[in-house]
Amino acid sequence: MASKLFVGNLEFSINSDDLKNAFSQVGTVTDAVVITDKMTGRSRGFGFVEMSTDEEAKAAIEKMNGFELKGRKINVNEARPQQNQA
Repeated sequence: MASKLFVGNLEFSINSDDLKNAFSQVGTVTDAVVITDKMTGRSRGFGFVEMSTDEEAKAAIEKMNGFELKGRKINVNEARPQQNQA
């Protein structure tokens, strides 16, 4: 298992600091980023969190998947490598 997590169904006002603070309850967050639209700068409603260990990442999935953050239940899964578009 990888320590990088995909976080979906984020409320659009959530920023990277909010995401990091939420996941810090579970373990040590080494990186957290909310993905934004390059043209508008608006959140795309998902992001990525990297935990310091695989064990913390697994715990984060168990505890944070379905967790309500700013009124929305977030989806947390292991991040998959980006597919190359041909």
